[in-house]
Amino acid sequence: MTTIVVLFNLQNGVSEADYQQWAKETDLPTAGGLPSVDSFEVLRSEGLLMSEETPPYQYIEILKINDMEQFGKDVSTEIMQKVAAEFQSFADQPMFIMTSKL
Repeated sequence: MTTIVVLFNLQNGVSEADYQQWAKETDLPTAGGLPSVDSFEVLRSEGLLMSEETPPYQYIEILKINDMEQFGKDVSTEIMQKVAAEFQSFADQPMFIMTSKL
């Protein structure tokens, strides 16, 4: 199983309320419903433990992928291409980190 961690901030001028509504109504149900995705969460940063510093990223996405080959097929569909384009309009240079358990 591969876990994809996405770290990002919103682009300047993007409303948190608009992004969060889109994430709840579009991104989570669409991407989370893909056959290759076992689970999908979007987390909002609240702070840094034992620090007054601002977290470097506002949002974290965690996707548990059961089959990377199938995931490639799933994200190439027209609907996912639309969702991906919408995500890019909200997120400022998101980092997609592929991980695996030790």
